[in-house]
Amino acid sequence: MHLDLRDALHRFVEAHADPAGIARLPIPGLTVVRATAPTEIQYEIFHPLVALVVQGSKRVTLGDQDIVMHAGDSLVISADVPTRSQITKASVAEPYLALVIDLDLATLTELTMEMRTSVSGPPDYLQRSLWSEPTEAEVSDAALRLLRLLDRPASLPVLQGQLLRELHYWLLAGRHGTAIQRLGRPDAHVSRIARAVAVLRAEFTQPIRVGHLASIAGMSPSSFHQHFRAVTSLSPLQFQKHLRLVEARRLMRTENLSASRAAFEVGYESVPQFTREYGRLFGLPPAKDTRASREQDGGKSLEGDELLLNSGSGELAVKDQVTALHV
Repeated sequence: MHLDLRDALHRFVEAHADPAGIARLPIPGLTVVRATAPTEIQYEIFHPLVALVVQGSKRVTLGDQDIVMHAGDSLVISADVPTRSQITKASVAEPYLALVIDLDLATLTELTMEMRTSVSGPPDYLQRSLWSEPTEAEVSDAALRLLRLLDRPASLPVLQGQLLRELHYWLLAGRHGTAIQRLGRPDAHVSRIARAVAVLRAEFTQPIRVGHLASIAGMSPSSFHQHFRAVTSLSPLQFQKHLRLVEARRLMRTENLSASRAAFEVGYESVPQFTREYGRLFGLPPAKDTRASREQDGGKSLEGDELLLNSGSGELAVKDQVTALHV
């Protein structure tokens, strides 16, 4: 089944990939990622998602968690968290291939209620937002049947909804269930924080109003700070800063904006402050980092590299990044 899914993804990406190696399916929330060479380290804040790796390898780091995924593994990111990632095994002959599935919170909520599941597992499991396990046969099978609908486009409006629901069911019922069950509980802290994160993503260039975000989450400001950091590993201000810096990096690399212009575009009022914070996150000041990237690329786009998805997923701006998708 794994090989069948790999072959189906390979055929689709060959026909539909953009220059960055991204191929979006005409099925909401599904994207295929391909890279034909190892990539540099990427900095992202993902939305909740599952990535099924079918070929190649990738390393993803969150805090002190360091996960290496190989063909046959699945990665679950169950909260909006800042990660560093790098595709480590990919070539023209055997490219890195992954199917990225945006987790639909409404579907998860509905299924969690119907399944009447309870969150269980070791205490640290409940706190982790990054998890990798071998992909289960039921998940691969549901994903493959979704892909096969593309051969019969007339079937998509009729069948894609139920197959997407089935795919979410198998994710909930399988090894990854404990990691994502909390997303399906509207009263859970992770779900309440997710509502505030959605607003912060949409308004990250504006001055942050923590009291407003706390009210959206239905928490007091002090409780909101505590739970926001527990879910995302960052304070609200740090989260906003990360969004701004990642978006500024994209603007300089893909739209050729100057450092000062990019800084103002993402909401900074001080270029020196922007330069200091940029260097702390990426290791180089803006101009040197952009120049190093262009020298490494040799003027060419690396598949899977410069993409920052709009979540709902669009060419991507940090507001919705699922994808610097190179998951």
